[in-house]
Amino acid sequence: MTEELETAPKVHYICQTYVETKGMQANLQVDKLFQYTTADQAQERATRECRSENCAGADAYMIVEDPNSGEVGPPTFLVRHGTVPEMDDF
Repeated sequence: MTEELETAPKVHYICQTYVETKGMQANLQVDKLFQYTTADQAQERATRECRSENCAGADAYMIVEDPNSGEVGPPTFLVRHGTVPEMDDF
């Protein structure tokens, strides 16, 4: 493997779903997390998951990982369906 490939940033495409928890205040909680190899796959899964009865909302986003440091950048949202956390909560 060349040094260039080893240091190239890794892109992860994620679908994350949420459920509402009941209590004094309604809160969102992460329910499921799926990782895909393409943005389209993550977006399609978020759209499908949001249609399910127990799902409050779903995000599809991408994050970029630096393989040298292991640091992950902030999410770039591809699609957001239903009730999802505020952007500042990430």
